[in-house]
Amino acid sequence: MGQFGIGQAVRRKEDLRLITGRGRYVDDLVPPDALHLHLVRSPHAHADILAVEVEAARRAPGVCAVYTIAELDAAGVRPLPCRFTPPMRDGRPMPTPERPALARGRVRHVGEPVVAIIAESRRAARDAADLVQISYRPLASVVDAERALADEAPQIWPEAPHNLALDWEIGDPAAVDEAFARAHRLFRLRLVNNRVVVNPMETRACLASYDPEGDRYRFFVGSQGVHGMRRVLAESVLGIPKEKLQVITGDVGGAFGLKIFVYPEYPICLVAARELGRPVAWMAERSEAFLADSHGRDHVATVTIAVDEKGRMTAIRTETVANLGAYLAELGPFIPTEVGGQMYCGVYRFEAAHYRVRCVFTNTQPTDAYRGAGRPEAAYAVERAVDYVARQLGEDPAAYRRRHFVPKEAMPWRTPLGFVYDSGDFARVLDAALERADARGFAERRRSARAEGRLLGLGVSYYIERCAGGPAESARLELAPDGRLRLLIGTQDNGQGHATAYSQLASAYLGVPFEAVEVVQGDSEQVQTGAGTGGSRSLPVGGAAVREASLRLIEKARLLASDLLEAAVEDLRYEAGRFRVAGTDRTLSLEDLARETGGIAEEGGFQPTAPTFPNGCHVCELAIDLDTAQVEILRYTVVDDFGTVINPLLVAGQVYGGVVQGIGQALFEHTVFDPETGQLLTASFLDYALPRAADVPAIDFSWIEIPCTTNPLGAKGAGEAGAIGAPPAVVNAVVDALAPFGVEHVDMPITPLRLFRILERLREEGRL
Repeated sequence: MGQFGIGQAVRRKEDLRLITGRGRYVDDLVPPDALHLHLVRSPHAHADILAVEVEAARRAPGVCAVYTIAELDAAGVRPLPCRFTPPMRDGRPMPTPERPALARGRVRHVGEPVVAIIAESRRAARDAADLVQISYRPLASVVDAERALADEAPQIWPEAPHNLALDWEIGDPAAVDEAFARAHRLFRLRLVNNRVVVNPMETRACLASYDPEGDRYRFFVGSQGVHGMRRVLAESVLGIPKEKLQVITGDVGGAFGLKIFVYPEYPICLVAARELGRPVAWMAERSEAFLADSHGRDHVATVTIAVDEKGRMTAIRTETVANLGAYLAELGPFIPTEVGGQMYCGVYRFEAAHYRVRCVFTNTQPTDAYRGAGRPEAAYAVERAVDYVARQLGEDPAAYRRRHFVPKEAMPWRTPLGFVYDSGDFARVLDAALERADARGFAERRRSARAEGRLLGLGVSYYIERCAGGPAESARLELAPDGRLRLLIGTQDNGQGHATAYSQLASAYLGVPFEAVEVVQGDSEQVQTGAGTGGSRSLPVGGAAVREASLRLIEKARLLASDLLEAAVEDLRYEAGRFRVAGTDRTLSLEDLARETGGIAEEGGFQPTAPTFPNGCHVCELAIDLDTAQVEILRYTVVDDFGTVINPLLVAGQVYGGVVQGIGQALFEHTVFDPETGQLLTASFLDYALPRAADVPAIDFSWIEIPCTTNPLGAKGAGEAGAIGAPPAVVNAVVDALAPFGVEHVDMPITPLRLFRILERLREEGRL
């Protein structure tokens, strides 16, 4: 295949192995002698546990052990941690109730694990579960976050009065109050950011084993980074030195934030492997995953924007109620606060901004990171509100946005919420997207569609997100005498194409053949450090570490080459994998140098000093069938600014996947709980709709390269962008289709039933 440079559309090197069935996922690794875990889960959303009878299950055929919370306590298993517990805005500490791996005295959501059964087979464990007798005293439950704050709502945790987990804010409330007081008009919009179930193709799974001689554990798990998983599992939950736990992640069939974290099944499998002396495996069935996994989103936001006499937006305030579920997930409070809180200015020149969020306990699955994690919630709130303001003022939504953009001449721009946007040309990106979407021809297409019994809508959104900041990443390069180059790095591929992207970078900097690079991830013993994958950080941060390691390897090799070529170091030029003595024809390839020296290795790292700010414009054109209320997306256009694009094919894949997930949230994915019993009513694919191929058109994706100034590659991150820009674009398009009939807003998910009711109301009122 040869050498490839930055910016080339290199095809993924891992695809042939994966599509021919040679992938190695957790379930492929389970040995024949493994035991299997099955969990007895609560059928109640809120109930006291009066008695647990497990003796019959212990005697069942094939059962090796049955655990309740008492056995886990005796084994030294600690509660699962929440790693972000900031103070309240008034300075009071945040309540932090414990989250045990198995229920202690009370269950707080349907699906909470109560009893663990370890047996010779999955079937034997499931059969034994039928013999477990648990006596419950049902309690009143609450699943809606706003209702949970009411005085009469059931109390979930005594240490959190009114179920308030956290009251947090950022910005200048006084400045916003002043701007509101002098505003010509105030516009207010209430928005629901609906809860979604993550649903990666591969459900969560793990395989644990224990070596009594070395007193060491080995743990195979689908994760987004082995080092974070090892640290939390070992030090926080099991109470052992992390050196005693090896965590290995092979191929991962999708993650989307879900697989960053430790879940109850993981320490149970590890303890059982230690106590029973055999490997213990667990893999979630799809229906179990709906109940056992953390969910995403579930916010209600009220956005208020102040406008002066000239229609100029001056200040924005967002007040959000965020549903954290029954327990504090590992980063649950982090998502609606630090991760997304500073993005509630969007790309606009607000003079003042204030964001406040009340995080609430409810009798539902805990919520945590889901693709974009806080940034989609912010983009949706800002972009729907700005669109609403423009329509209320009678202005074109795209033109109104352009008028309020932070101009490129103002970069770097400090927002009222504290971020500094280092680069961007929002107007240029918007104009490119509108041109590619043929926005000028939309009016004629709308007229033609109306004659056919369809309403057409054109929706525009402009997102910006912060990503690729946070902890450092390091990379180690090992060039063997045979010319093979091993790259060891602590990020984790979940389907993004890391092996291709990192190989491409190493090939570009070192001049070695692309096919000669082997990328090693996902083993806490082979790879010594790593912050994992999340927040679109792998290429901007991990790739920058690969760049640094490559440059250091060249300099180390230069010293060795100067001896072999008997030339001064300063006379050596390196190009395309070969050192050349200036002014001569004497050369030495990097491969020959490795052969002569027995191999070369070097490490490099990158510590971000600031996040990057990818941004872009989404334009969605859709039709609503007046008879069936079905929505058909006709055209979807995306123009992004991702800074330097390393591999256009990989970037396009990320954008396509994210857009489809955003469309799913906007139109299909409806997580419904029974308000009285707390039962999850959409707990399988029979009731929970994901978008299918026929629901999504070909996506017109292009990009404009505006390199960032805070990253040595100039790359801004691309993994979450599609899921951030898509929901507001789709909803704005639906509203645009209905706006001529007086409809100002429709909440997600905009299902055919919801649209049918709106159309029926319009007909009854004589507006349609």
